[in-house]
Amino acid sequence: MTPDTTPPEDAGAPPAEDAEAAAAPPPAAGAEAADATRVVRAGLPAPEPYEPALPGPAFAAHYHLPGDVTAAPYDYGRDANPTWTRLEAALAELESPGVPAEAVAFASGMAAITAVLMAVPAPPPDGAPRGHVVLPADGYNLVPGGLRTLLEEHGSEVRAAPTAGDAQAALLDGARLLWLETPSNPGLDVCDIRRLAAAAHAAGALVAVDNTLPTPLGQRPLELGADLSAASGTKALTGHGDVLLGYAVTRDPALARRLRTWRKTAGAIPGPMEAWLAHRSLATLELRTARQAANALAVAEALRATPGVRDVRHPGLPSDPAHALAARQMRGGRYGCVVAFTLPDRAAAERFLGAARLVDEATSFGGVRTTAERRGRWGGDAVPEGFVRFSAGVEDTADLVADLREALAYALAR
Repeated sequence: MTPDTTPPEDAGAPPAEDAEAAAAPPPAAGAEAADATRVVRAGLPAPEPYEPALPGPAFAAHYHLPGDVTAAPYDYGRDANPTWTRLEAALAELESPGVPAEAVAFASGMAAITAVLMAVPAPPPDGAPRGHVVLPADGYNLVPGGLRTLLEEHGSEVRAAPTAGDAQAALLDGARLLWLETPSNPGLDVCDIRRLAAAAHAAGALVAVDNTLPTPLGQRPLELGADLSAASGTKALTGHGDVLLGYAVTRDPALARRLRTWRKTAGAIPGPMEAWLAHRSLATLELRTARQAANALAVAEALRATPGVRDVRHPGLPSDPAHALAARQMRGGRYGCVVAFTLPDRAAAERFLGAARLVDEATSFGGVRTTAERRGRWGGDAVPEGFVRFSAGVEDTADLVADLREALAYALAR
């Protein structure tokens, strides 16, 4: 039995016709369409003579609003925006093709994650135990770190366990919400979404999955039993390093209303330009993620063949401890753009980053330009000083591998 998710009244839900559009396949790209077709057409309005295929962003704080406001499709810029509506229709189609779903866009990935963890678990009935939230101990460091503190300050009990080995399953008794991150960031461990979702539902908990690294083309948590799929669109989804955006998708209209109410109340809304740029970028998602996945695998193989490099992790490597599960759970050979590895010490990692010509030293991941960083410089991640998180871009594979090898030779020769 899952917890009661009856939401408060929400005046910020999209109009009925937009909700129907969000649940319907895009023009000429139904549930049977291939990913490469779907991403190009997802969320587009019906063709209109002499109008652009993707209308430009709607810059509006308010709208002409005569008469009865309850019937208004758009009333105020914090409630809804036509540009969000189109993007949300596209995201729902990509995360849940062929099955009605609703997406809610946010100002950033952390805004979406915070909304799910704070707004989705319904308060228990009077006198009932409050229950707890289960987090990954090895996920993105703001989740088991700052966000855990926020949850505890607001009265939630939080428990955490590592991603590998489905260790979170042992903490589900009395849980209200299970948050999964698979593959985990930055360690790239994988858990079994289907198994953990079944166990969580049996315990009365909802299940949300951070789908940032795989994108909906590499993994569809809702098809594996999760109640919500959330992500930072800042990364591979938009892919150009120029947009901050987040979203959450669910097949449960009550959960979607709770998320919209949170977004409206907290003001965690995306800008119309960011939403439009994100929708524009979806058209190349299949092309970008295919090249990134191929580059990441080539980089991982080159790293494994380099003496002095240890603990190479990438779910696409047949030798990786997560590969067998990832191969069952992830789609289309897309195991993500991220590779993790460890050099002998901090100095070696910094020499590598300084010597690489095609690798920008930057945080985040998923962009068209290859980036990497010594992850320990931030604190908060339980990684060695020489640990490097590497995000493969879309450069020529041979060029990227050659640059990697030259930089490693320099870094490890001293």
